[in-house]
Amino acid sequence: MGIGTSIFLIAVGAILTFALNANVGGVDLDVVGWILMAAGVLGLVMTTLVWGRRRQVVTTTEQPVEYRRVEERRDVAPPM
Repeated sequence: MGIGTSIFLIAVGAILTFALNANVGGVDLDVVGWILMAAGVLGLVMTTLVWGRRRQVVTTTEQPVEYRRVEERRDVAPPM
């Protein structure tokens, strides 16, 4: 789940919980809203943890690679 989806779930859950006063037969919209907000927060935390691990700096103790200069010779005929 991405950051955008998590924020969307939080927003929809907040709307269902705090802004609507509708009654749907057999469904409590307040509970559905709280569940959506919890899922959004959980998704946001999980996404942050996953993206945080991807951005770690990796350092090596090896010596840098030796660079060699390559020159092209045009006085030799190409192999057949």
